Amino acid sequence: MTLPRRRALGALALVGGLALAGRGAEAATARLVLGTATPGGGFPLYGGAVIDTLKEIDPDLAIEARNTKGSTENVPLLEAGTLDMALVQGEIAYEALAGIGRPAAPVRIIAAMYSTPGMFAVRADSPYRRIADLRGKPVVFGARGSGLVVLARYVLDGIGLDQERDFQAIYLDHAGDGPPMVLDGRAAALWGGGVGWPGFAALAASPGGARFIAPDAEEAARIRARHAFLKPLAVPAGSYPGQSAAIPSVGSWSFILARANLADDLAYRLARDLHAGEAALAQRLAQARETTAANTVAAAPRADFIHPGARRYLHEIGLIP
Repeated sequence: MTLPRRRALGALALVGGLALAGRGAEAATARLVLGTATPGGGFPLYGGAVIDTLKEIDPDLAIEARNTKGSTENVPLLEAGTLDMALVQGEIAYEALAGIGRPAAPVRIIAAMYSTPGMFAVRADSPYRRIADLRGKPVVFGARGSGLVVLARYVLDGIGLDQERDFQAIYLDHAGDGPPMVLDGRAAALWGGGVGWPGFAALAASPGGARFIAPDAEEAARIRARHAFLKPLAVPAGSYPGQSAAIPSVGSWSFILARANLADDLAYRLARDLHAGEAALAQRLAQARETTAANTVAAAPRADFIHPGARRYLHEIGLIP
């Protein structure tokens, strides 16, 4: 080989090496936007814990939390590409993925967040003990865009009740506005769900305490017969101040969803880092103890609803074929 040709090939190799290095550096740094919900609810708390955990595991992942109106807004924002990832309540996620009441959304699951057994909270000194006792009363169902509002609709429909017809339904602009309304008597009850939910925590920690009202066994069976995608779930004893026994109910799993065109390698990286940080995430937030790779596989309605990049990670660790 002549010297000029060797020099030319060497120059090409150097340029190619620099290009690959540049692409590697670009791939190593990722800036993403994560949609949560309105201040005062559970999603902003969870989103903050996830971002802090991922930053510890992978400092080159720069994730910005963005408050939104909640799950019902997050899916359209993902479809529009305004968000890269979003936290989405189970019912909204299920409707979007399966195309129920709307065209199927090209969004995919990165991870399961936590389960949400739905229930009401009332002041401990109130006379209300069953869901039927709340008929005709003012009830705070949550922020207007929250998936919890949709969960309530399904739960009540399963026992022949309607949010608008059978209750004085109250919808909020900010989730944190609900507990004061129950405490000062403007509302009889607050609807919510899951472990560590801020609205329930605020009521339970108030001087008078709170009492929780969930579907009884017969009501739960009726709900699941009508809406089979809802699962039997329970809030463990001691999840809130003064709660001495587990509270069985029905509900669903919330998910971290991603826009459909999020790069496979980036989805893989997010799933890998998130599950590498499971213990740290659980220490930051009680409900995040359920954010595990195994729960992602168990909670996903179908395996193909999981993002291909996250699916590759779950395959590598032996959780899916």
